[in-house]
Amino acid sequence: MRRWLLAWMAALVAGSLHAQDAPRWVSAGGAISEWVVALGGESRLVGVDSTSLHLQSLAQRPNIGYQRQLAAEGILALRPQVLLGTEEMGPPPVLQQLKAAGVQIEVLSARADLPTLQGNLQRLGLLLGDTSAAEQAWQRFSHDLQEQAEAIRQAQQHQQAPRVLMLLGHAGGSPLIAGRDTSAVWLIEQAGGVSPVAHQGYKPLSSEALLGLDVDVLLVADRRLQGEAAIAALLAQNPALEQLRAVREQRVSSLDPSVLVGGLGPRIPQVLASLTAGFYPAAPSPRLAHAQP
Repeated sequence: MRRWLLAWMAALVAGSLHAQDAPRWVSAGGAISEWVVALGGESRLVGVDSTSLHLQSLAQRPNIGYQRQLAAEGILALRPQVLLGTEEMGPPPVLQQLKAAGVQIEVLSARADLPTLQGNLQRLGLLLGDTSAAEQAWQRFSHDLQEQAEAIRQAQQHQQAPRVLMLLGHAGGSPLIAGRDTSAVWLIEQAGGVSPVAHQGYKPLSSEALLGLDVDVLLVADRRLQGEAAIAALLAQNPALEQLRAVREQRVSSLDPSVLVGGLGPRIPQVLASLTAGFYPAAPSPRLAHAQP
């Protein structure tokens, strides 16, 4: 029955390829989806994953689920020609099913660095048929990060770089600590902070190890809760955190977890400016070329 259903949906996909004027895209990964919108391709999106709902217009699109737990039936029901995402999306057997059904799979990199972002924008520009919009977006992004770096340079003439820790939680449960090669630590460092951890990726730490770091600033990203609710839940379920200097001095901020998914998105310059303002409260804000909502 399952094979028959997939074959039937594949036939629908194949039959619709020449019947539509604009390509039908499904996007999995918040940053990728937001770049498609920023580059003028929103009309192509017929579905997005659950990490792509920051923009209100995308929240109205059919939801194909979490990027790492995609299901072929739900995607094929949207009759897409292209599935766009990063190496974070999966599972691999589902991607193989979609490819066999005639869906073009476009995999960009989620690595948090500027050369990767430039390559991603160039690829999106080619797919959208508008390389000039992609180049302009890259120039604006680069300009904003140059302004960011200059603001940090000036701020550090009057204040030492703070030690910053990012905790990723789930409804206040035991958090994971962001380490090297994560978007979280890239954000911390680009915003002028110093990460005190040496491990790679996201890992749990004992209360003793966590308190030993005794950071100046604490960032909280929760996969279910937002803002003050995320911070309150984390502190309520992990009372040992009250001993951290950052908590005692009330230097705790929440971070939207969607900016950590799919690589560097168009909101990153604005996020960095906000983080820097928290790291260096006495410093002037950088002048951004544009601001993403």
